[in-house]
Amino acid sequence: MKQFMRKFVIANAVALAASATVMAFDVDQPTQATPPASAGQVASTQLDQAVAGPWRSEQNKARDTYRHPKQMLTFFGIRPDMTVIEIWPSGGWFTEILAPFLNANGHYIGAVPAGSKSKAALEKKFAFDKAHFGNARLLDFDNKAPNLGPDGSADMVLTFRNVHNWAADGSAETMFKAFFKVLKPGGVLGVEDHRAAKGKTLDQVVNSGYLPTDYVIKLATDAGFKLDGQSEINANPKDDRDHPKGVWTLPPTLELGETDKAKYQAIGESDRMTLRFVKPAAK
Repeated sequence: MKQFMRKFVIANAVALAASATVMAFDVDQPTQATPPASAGQVASTQLDQAVAGPWRSEQNKARDTYRHPKQMLTFFGIRPDMTVIEIWPSGGWFTEILAPFLNANGHYIGAVPAGSKSKAALEKKFAFDKAHFGNARLLDFDNKAPNLGPDGSADMVLTFRNVHNWAADGSAETMFKAFFKVLKPGGVLGVEDHRAAKGKTLDQVVNSGYLPTDYVIKLATDAGFKLDGQSEINANPKDDRDHPKGVWTLPPTLELGETDKAKYQAIGESDRMTLRFVKPAAK
């Protein structure tokens, strides 16, 4: 009997030890949880989706190699929850990216010159594809007396290849003041435009479509902005800025038609400045 009890106790002890070993192994196993994506990663993924969107025309996608939409918008610091005003979207090249990117959690506002022929086309695009453009809206403005919305209502103002038009008609200073008014303190102004050769004055190049970088910076800083960054994302060293019809000699306009077309296509789109400004926080 004693021998039996001794064997029983030993067997139980072994069983308990084995059980404890199994339990300890189960408890101590590391979990394989996937860390949550950061807000920056989410924004980057959504921007990738907007750039690759099937609603974009193939003609517009072909220009990505020159316009660098993801790199430029990332440099400006865009987020999908922002209120963003795009100034003068014209044919809507950037609208096809910005409006879907902002559609769910942000606000896209396209500010178009009063009487612009492009407004009807943009409205048709918005109405046709509400899944991607349903929350986008358009705003008429007069560049001689622009009103872009309530003061301090926007997180970001973006203008692509438009400053040279305002420089030519004398409304550039007024426009930059309007950008400053509509932005919140800490808001961002992103500017892209054709870049003149160093040493050129505004008078020398204003009719060519190119602009001196220091002129654009002065427009912004005089309006109250602080220069927050310059990028070479849109630099093109092949562009010598010396063309018969100015910047419009190059793609996509190709103002000379078939004359030297291959030459200008080989150069590609213009050399451009890319500038980020910030409206200082209120003191």
